[in-house]
Amino acid sequence: MSTPPTRIVLLVATRKGAWLFHGDAQRQHWQVEGPHFLGHTLSHLQLDPRDGRTLLAAARTGHLGPTIFRSQDMGRTWTEASKPPAFAQPTPNTPGQNLPARSVDHTFWLTPGHASQPGRWYAGTSPQGLFRSDDGGDTWVPLPAINDDPRFREWMGTVQDGTPDGPKLHSLIVDPRDPEHLLFGMSGGGVHESKDGGQTWHTLIDGMEVVEGVDPTDVSAHDPHCIRQCPSQPDRLYQQNHCGIYRLDRPKTRWQRIGRAMPPEVGDIGFPMVVHPYDADMAWVFPMDGTDVWPRTAPAGRPAAYVTHDAGASWQRQDQGLPTEQAWWTIKRQAMTIDPLLPAPALYVGTTSGELWIGRDGGQQWENIARHLPEIYAVEAACLA
Repeated sequence: MSTPPTRIVLLVATRKGAWLFHGDAQRQHWQVEGPHFLGHTLSHLQLDPRDGRTLLAAARTGHLGPTIFRSQDMGRTWTEASKPPAFAQPTPNTPGQNLPARSVDHTFWLTPGHASQPGRWYAGTSPQGLFRSDDGGDTWVPLPAINDDPRFREWMGTVQDGTPDGPKLHSLIVDPRDPEHLLFGMSGGGVHESKDGGQTWHTLIDGMEVVEGVDPTDVSAHDPHCIRQCPSQPDRLYQQNHCGIYRLDRPKTRWQRIGRAMPPEVGDIGFPMVVHPYDADMAWVFPMDGTDVWPRTAPAGRPAAYVTHDAGASWQRQDQGLPTEQAWWTIKRQAMTIDPLLPAPALYVGTTSGELWIGRDGGQQWENIARHLPEIYAVEAACLA
């Protein structure tokens, strides 16, 4: 029988560094550790669940540029990757030799490999690129089936076509049942799936809507914001998209837009997506104002999470404890997460105004954990014995 967790750690990546918040199993007391890498832009901070002590940090620094930092002692000491993600330079003998050369602006997303593959990690970058490490994040190799494929390069568009903070490859998913089964999203460039460990890929865009007047068969027009696989039912995927909220139940290949059930005055536009660790019918989103010029703030300045208990057929607002007016922040795609603690998992969100919140009892009651941090880019929750 596994040992029940005795503490929880929140990994908070921000525009100006990273912080670790250590809490007890009741989530009543928090001890802050940090900052780590003060002044560096941290896009993502991840704990390796296979050993419970290795941390990887995706950083961009003024003098080092884009890099990966590694810690094997829960952040007490750090070393820089000896070979961080970098695009292969075209040569006459490599695929895609006629494509323009690219350079990594920053690593955006980090995902540990399958439980059967200790040391393996995947990374998604901006501009869109996919990389793999087999030595715990020290050295990274590009995956040419994505990075150098002319079709993918066309779907990726250009840096000028991307999101305001740069185009990115994100939501890297490794199927817990099969290490060869991988998924990811590109903003922009659609959702893609491999069943052979990344050697070949196919698109998963059927049913996804695009901006009015754009051809939905054009893969480059699709802009998934966040994709999540249900731990309790891995054949179910949820997605928060530039154009709505979706669910996909395999073996079907067509996404169903479940955001139509959201209140029309709120809409179904946002960045993050969170799924319940034990109930595949429960999922959360944090909507933002997506009207007109896309303010990217809480609708009407009144932030709230929305939860579904029936796989998207209906949604309920959760704002108890959150500001009731004049709160003009939002949540980025990696800055909302959930822990697996029983009897009721808690949600966590980090805001663009530097606040860290906990949503107790699955988001029914919100409490502030920290204020005055830099703009929060990502929040991850990990349980430790």
